[in-house]
Amino acid sequence: MKLTYFKGHVPNFGDELNTYMWPRLLPQGFLDEDDSELFLGIGSILWEDYPREPRKYVLGSGYGGYAPAPDVHDGTWDVIFVRGPRTAARLDLPRSKGICDSAILLRKLDLPPAGGDLGVAFMPHFHSFTRGHWPEACAQAGIRLIDPRDDVEEIIGKIRGARMLITEAMHGAIVADALRTPWLAVRPIHAANAAKWSDWADSLELDLSPHPLQPSSLLEAYVSATKGQRYYGGRAKQIGQSALAKPANKALILLAARHLRKLSRCEPQLSRDDRINEACERAHQAVEEFLRSRASVMEHRP
Repeated sequence: MKLTYFKGHVPNFGDELNTYMWPRLLPQGFLDEDDSELFLGIGSILWEDYPREPRKYVLGSGYGGYAPAPDVHDGTWDVIFVRGPRTAARLDLPRSKGICDSAILLRKLDLPPAGGDLGVAFMPHFHSFTRGHWPEACAQAGIRLIDPRDDVEEIIGKIRGARMLITEAMHGAIVADALRTPWLAVRPIHAANAAKWSDWADSLELDLSPHPLQPSSLLEAYVSATKGQRYYGGRAKQIGQSALAKPANKALILLAARHLRKLSRCEPQLSRDDRINEACERAHQAVEEFLRSRASVMEHRP
């Protein structure tokens, strides 16, 4: 059964969590390179363009709206659970299937210790490193930057060591909440990345109140103003490389730093202890039942 997740041009914390968590949770040798069966875990990876032939097993994945939704009732899908009630509704599944993002199961692992006392930290979306100037903004704000492209174990240690995590990356919030690090959600610069947050938040009965994020570059300001609808066109590239970009970026970095300092004084969030404990236990039980069912099937194969 092949572990299947989104692989971009650069590693991304939320996606790479799959390679860290599942081999530690599942029996040794359970995952292999046999693509006749696909194991779908963490990520907004429920879309229609999977090949029909493989059997697809879903454990905590979500629908992100980036592509048309799959027909999970066509006989080739086994949905164990999904990220939240909005994904369940979109795929015409019982609400009980919307347990939580499977990254919650990090709570079942022995994790690296806190990486020192980081104070307030900020995790941008991984695409924001190509659009913006967040290292410079964080340096001016006196806030620790957590790069979602770094090693997963290192990032987990940093999240555990933060007093508060300001995050544009959804899995920054998901992991911080699971590890009980208070977090503050900011609205993603690219609007398409916002809707999936509510799916996860609803699964934990969180009243999500994201704060605005001040762009750190002229390109980010353009992406924000157009809600990302023109980000992939030539116009965006021209703006990012225009003569106005350098002086504009200098001013925007300063404004972004000031805004980060303001956000650092806001009240962070955490889900209720009882709610996250319940969701974690339900997700863990669902995985265990899946493994028992799988072992039974394998036992009776000729």
